Amino acid sequence: MMNCKMFTLTCAAVISSMAGSGVMAADVAHQNPFLTPYTTPYEIPPFDQISYEDYLPALKAGIAQHDAEIKAIVDNKETPTFENTILAYEKSGDILGRVSYVFFALDESNSSPEMVKIAEEFYPLVTSHNDEVSMNEGLFNRVKYLFERRNVLDPDQKRVVEQMYKNFTRNGALLSTADKDKLKAINSELSDLYLKFNKNLLNATNAFEIIVGDKAELAGLPASSISVAADEAKARGLDGKWVFTLHAPSRLPLLQYADNRTLREKMYKGYTSLASSGEYDNSPIINKILQARTKKAHLLGFKDYGSYMTDNVMAKTVKNAEDLLMQIWTPAVQRVKEEVAEMQAVVDKEKGGFKIAPWDYYYYAEKVRQQKYNLDESKVREYFAVDSVRNGIFSMAERLYGVKFTEMPDAPKYYHEVKVYDVTDAKTGEHVAVFMTDYFPRASKRQGAWMSEFKGSWVDENGKSSRPIIYNVGNFSKPTAEAPSLLTLDEVETMFHEFGHGLHGMLSRARYRSQSGTNVDRDFVELPSQIHEHWAMEPELLKEYARHYKTGEVIPDDLISKLEAAATHNQGFTTAELAGAALLDLQYGKLNVDKDIDVAEFEKKVAKELGMPDELTFRYRSPYFKHIFGSDGYASGYYTYLWAEVLDTDGFELFKEKGIFDPATAKAFKENILEKGGSVDPMELYINFRGHAPSVDALLRNRGLAPKAKVAPLQKN
Repeated sequence: MMNCKMFTLTCAAVISSMAGSGVMAADVAHQNPFLTPYTTPYEIPPFDQISYEDYLPALKAGIAQHDAEIKAIVDNKETPTFENTILAYEKSGDILGRVSYVFFALDESNSSPEMVKIAEEFYPLVTSHNDEVSMNEGLFNRVKYLFERRNVLDPDQKRVVEQMYKNFTRNGALLSTADKDKLKAINSELSDLYLKFNKNLLNATNAFEIIVGDKAELAGLPASSISVAADEAKARGLDGKWVFTLHAPSRLPLLQYADNRTLREKMYKGYTSLASSGEYDNSPIINKILQARTKKAHLLGFKDYGSYMTDNVMAKTVKNAEDLLMQIWTPAVQRVKEEVAEMQAVVDKEKGGFKIAPWDYYYYAEKVRQQKYNLDESKVREYFAVDSVRNGIFSMAERLYGVKFTEMPDAPKYYHEVKVYDVTDAKTGEHVAVFMTDYFPRASKRQGAWMSEFKGSWVDENGKSSRPIIYNVGNFSKPTAEAPSLLTLDEVETMFHEFGHGLHGMLSRARYRSQSGTNVDRDFVELPSQIHEHWAMEPELLKEYARHYKTGEVIPDDLISKLEAAATHNQGFTTAELAGAALLDLQYGKLNVDKDIDVAEFEKKVAKELGMPDELTFRYRSPYFKHIFGSDGYASGYYTYLWAEVLDTDGFELFKEKGIFDPATAKAFKENILEKGGSVDPMELYINFRGHAPSVDALLRNRGLAPKAKVAPLQKN
């Protein structure tokens, strides 16, 4: 989120259920908690005091407060200065910030019918208000005045002004009054469409289930997956049966281990046709989004939406992003052919009598892994209980950056499974941040994993820091009656990934709110998350945190050796699936459409032009590609995961060279990347840390797809 590898509150209508969700019903003496500063420890939102009835009144009060603050800035007769214009703007909107942070977070992680209804009014009001601010001529003129005189400012202030000026122009500040009205209408339409897309996706996900009545059909599945399916069936009143859903902890083990090929096919087709037809079909919504985006891009002077979205990030153009992706796509597809040949050999040896199909890929890739490396992931998971992995990420942070995590069991939380931590400097005891985790799936939570915040960070005019409240959300394998949550290797990496985003937010020392933490170029934001994935499988850290959930035994050396040997297994599939989705996204960005297209046919056309292997598809098909159609956050920007991987793999090679916990290297990364936020050009920050611009070589080496010749490095634009 961050998203990331990827923000949604569920409460029952009665008080007894609300106790679990952390949201209370309103009573006669109830005071809206959003309207005044929180008095909780470190200003954590007082979730137990928040009622559904608080959101819209607080939003409207926040908008009124913000309007008055903006008016005061505009009406100021003094010559514009950084302090009376930029800093005054950055400090405005306290109420609006408090209610928005909570609503956006809970709408994604804990939805309910009540929240859905509130959202139908909440998001349009926020969109309309944002448009009024970003198109406020008086405010823009003051920013423009400072922009034209920015060279007298210090570097941080100059960059704030440049970014703010560009944000205003990208949001219509230079348009005529008539065109501003058109843009407002388009933005309002898009806000409504994103809401509908996400609602359809959540409903379609929850509507799908596979019910199994005969345990013999579950042959091959790990006991933990069977137990989770039994628990799901019991929760649905289907005792004695097993229920599988589209949530990753249910879907992926079935595809990877189920001997029943028909069952695998049913799951695969259920997932890849998600929100593609019937009541929750997202295709008509995608068409409306594409048409609205086309109008928006043209109105703002761009040839297409992709050009608009890449204009203000590191890539600068769609072509630069495509050029990078194709350097990765070509060797990945070649590796897919090799992987499929290995899997087909297993099928033929077993006299299967069929050609590898997409629903066979996970299953036979796992068989190949077991045969080539004698590595059974279902056994590996026994060393990765969720609490052990959490200990691992905390140990990594302390050894690299000198911060400690202490649980706050009595802190406010929005759901009973959430854990809250006080993050402090290990030497001085200084409070650094609050960190929250919410790791398990539920019907009220959207799929995926992400990081965000309930409060940002900044430094006030007296030099005092306001410290952030950061959270990670995931959908990891749930605990069962027989065992704790045992994570797959992918889930382990995802926890490290989102924690990397968290560190970016927690350790920020940027002076200004608009530059703190993850407020960086979209194609730079994944560097801190992805580089920290590398520590997950490093032997030095594994021996510290990976312990058998029953015996406490440290992961043995021979198992670590197998993990290292198998590190690039199936990377053709993983890379091509990801790069393919990124390329599909960019093709959507190049479209200029004024009428409906056939979404499924467009996907087929892109796949054919790319030479997509028959045995796989895009990581996300369009109707459930939330990154690009659930908001505009990653539209024409899904490539950023691979763009940032060029940086993270090159950067981690320095840690490998110097030592993965080398103090000087960790200090350089902390000071140049994590603390700076968006206060300096991202490529400049990277070069300051690494000493040179990166090339794609390190990524290809890390994925076992090394190039035959050196390729050009990414350059500072």
